[in-house]
Amino acid sequence: MEIVLALGIGALTSAGVYLLLRPRTFQVIMGLTLISYAVNLFIFSMGRLKIDSEPVLIPGIRATLATTADPMPQALVLTAIVIGFAMTALFLVVLLASRGLAGTDHVDGNEDAMDDTGVHQKGAPE
Repeated sequence: MEIVLALGIGALTSAGVYLLLRPRTFQVIMGLTLISYAVNLFIFSMGRLKIDSEPVLIPGIRATLATTADPMPQALVLTAIVIGFAMTALFLVVLLASRGLAGTDHVDGNEDAMDDTGVHQKGAPE
């Protein structure tokens, strides 16, 4: 189970970094979202992966971390998810405002234009 979670965190992180390096603003926002999901999974995994562990106290069983799930990573991830949704919504509003003002959704504000031969020329007016 640990190797599957580690591979999932690695895949989300690598896809997020790839999208962060893209020229369009929406792709950058999606990259940040994927990285935040990877961080949430990482924090959640810090509470130890334990199958059939009770999240609440049971009468007659002594409450230790060996018999119960650790609630702190779960609370941190829940808070991070709410903050992540708010951050994504704010980024999307900024994206729409930036596209309306600049007329392009590129991060640097310069859209690549194509000449008559179909070759991209960076920063050339259309």
